[in-house]
Amino acid sequence: MRRVIVYFDGFNFYNGLKAHCKTNPNWLNYYWIDLYKLCQQFFTEGEGNDLVQVKYFTAPPQNILKRSKQSAFFGANLLLNNGKVSIHNGHYTQKEVECFAKCKEKFTIPEEKCTDVNLALSIIEDCLDDKVDTIVIVTADSDQIPTIKMVKARYPNKKLKVFFPPSRRSADILGRVGQVVFLENHEEKFKVAKMPGQVTDGNKKYTRPADWKYKPL
Repeated sequence: MRRVIVYFDGFNFYNGLKAHCKTNPNWLNYYWIDLYKLCQQFFTEGEGNDLVQVKYFTAPPQNILKRSKQSAFFGANLLLNNGKVSIHNGHYTQKEVECFAKCKEKFTIPEEKCTDVNLALSIIEDCLDDKVDTIVIVTADSDQIPTIKMVKARYPNKKLKVFFPPSRRSADILGRVGQVVFLENHEEKFKVAKMPGQVTDGNKKYTRPADWKYKPL
């Protein structure tokens, strides 16, 4: 069996999903998905694959409400998947930028740190420890091209696949891997992966945020 690990660039995935919702509002229903169940549909055991882990790389939002929603999403995924899903957090720092307008006033904005590095290091570590045979990176961020180049050069026996998040593209990545999976073309898999409104084991309970559901006019 080929051991498969999926590595989510959480920011790229979430922001791609958010952008896709602007023209496809029903995709709002897919914010609340079982990450493992989504990925498992691409790798069936009958084809010699074993999805051993889904790793999600992100950073906790500074906004309390957004952090609460993210925590519920992660908690539900961890509860449902018994160690098959893991969350890897970076952090935010304050970055000083200059206004593009004539005023040139300086102000600070939050800047996410470590997510790309954490994702790349996790892939390298799993290759070094021989924990993976098929690497799947869910991203359209060209910052991962050095990671892709390293894996192809140092571990040619390992398969590497890239899944583009909804509404996300990278010509540079496409040029490196040849073929990619466009997740927006697999809505049926997202439908299958939707979690129930409440996820509980009798002790812990996680509820889908009220605004994470499409309500037709």
